[in-house]
Amino acid sequence: MKVVGTRDAGRAPAGRQASTPEATVGGRTVQSLERAFGLLEAIAVAEEPPSLAELSRATGLHTSTAFHLVRTLIVLGYVRQDEAKRYRVGPRLFMQAAGAFTENELVNLAMPHLRRLADDTGETAHLGVRADAGIAVIAKVEARSTVRTSERLGIIRPAHCTAIGKVLLAALPPEELDALLHAGSLAAFTANTRTDPGRVKAECAAVSASGLAVDDMEFNAELRCVAAPVRNFTQQTVAALGISGPIWRVTPEALEHLGPRVTKAAEALSRDLGGRPE
Repeated sequence: MKVVGTRDAGRAPAGRQASTPEATVGGRTVQSLERAFGLLEAIAVAEEPPSLAELSRATGLHTSTAFHLVRTLIVLGYVRQDEAKRYRVGPRLFMQAAGAFTENELVNLAMPHLRRLADDTGETAHLGVRADAGIAVIAKVEARSTVRTSERLGIIRPAHCTAIGKVLLAALPPEELDALLHAGSLAAFTANTRTDPGRVKAECAAVSASGLAVDDMEFNAELRCVAAPVRNFTQQTVAALGISGPIWRVTPEALEHLGPRVTKAAEALSRDLGGRPE
């Protein structure tokens, strides 16, 4: 199949949607470039590394066309071929993505999701990341209620007794989690704070399995919080997104419907970062 240099924007190849105006120049797209990106996207979203035939079917491209384009992507480092002759995202794509990612960009992407979550739940929504042995809230949207939390941005908080912290701890490799929990005594902030490393580790395992963490009056005796992981394109947990509110409003019963809303918001942000909900 001969690869045509350009084509009309409205004519999409089989298996592909027509390009958006932003992807066009003078109403036309570079066909070979669009096809190459189509192959790269098909590789990135595949649950298992695809073969050449599977890529051809997924994109609607002739096998020979797909082969030549994928070979070019391999040479450039954006795709790699494993021993089973299947294709995976290459190291250069990860390098480019990592270079473009900053904390400011994370906040910019998170804010619309935080606003929707705060509006949907009526509680303060926040985004946090690891900061040394603790966590730092780097973005938040206040609840519409007159009773709000007084959380300040950038202040380091403990990880073992906050919902965001538990999510981030749960994502650590076992040996790193052990080292962190045994680096010093775990401080008690309320009567509900868990200070035994074994209990905290067991709770982190439960968080990893369920995808949700709860702070049940463990850091502040007047607040309950729930949080979920935010993952990037490598499925690495890079942040946690959650809500907090007074215990008389965020009751254990309320958490049953608030938890899924938090998960939905965290998954939406993860998709913006290239992650795939688990």
